[in-house]
Amino acid sequence: MTNRSPYYFIIAAMLVLVTSCTRLNITNYYHKHHSALDSIEDTYRRAYRNKPFSIEFTDRPFDRVSLELITDTLTYIYEYRVGEPRLQDTLLKFGYDTVPVNWLINRMRTMECTWIDKLDYYVEDQKHSLIYLSLWPRAFNSPFVNKKYYILTYFQQPQYYDSKGRLFASRRRRHLRKINAEVFFRLNDRVFYTISDRFR
Repeated sequence: MTNRSPYYFIIAAMLVLVTSCTRLNITNYYHKHHSALDSIEDTYRRAYRNKPFSIEFTDRPFDRVSLELITDTLTYIYEYRVGEPRLQDTLLKFGYDTVPVNWLINRMRTMECTWIDKLDYYVEDQKHSLIYLSLWPRAFNSPFVNKKYYILTYFQQPQYYDSKGRLFASRRRRHLRKINAEVFFRLNDRVFYTISDRFR
């Protein structure tokens, strides 16, 4: 065991370095691509307001897209290849504006965004919403860590955070707010991120 201990130390140090670089990567990635990412969020929020839905890519090449279409009574899930005519037929059948949905599919594919959805949360009994965006960029792949997703949350209002940039529950409740059991870190006052094994 004594002879092996230096190797354990080296491996542990490498994992810490990879984690630090990963956090730096997502921060740099957002600031480099914030215009494209923010436009995805804004377009989705506007389109969702007209008729709710979510979009998910189900394969690594981003060739297959799943749509969750939400009606007053039921939620329908359809999966198609990108560009398949039936996708347009389904959107029209359920009364969706195809222009923003198609724009989102194409832009998400370009940015390697696996999933976008709207989530509700409560602060002091007041209902709020956020846009939840999962990224899986090939540029972040590392041989030293398992597959990771990079999650962005877009809030409608500026959020509170501590000295480490970790998301707080509220101004009065000075403890961390976790979303899907994950701690989120500040990119700006309205956008936070985390690194997760799960895309949703």
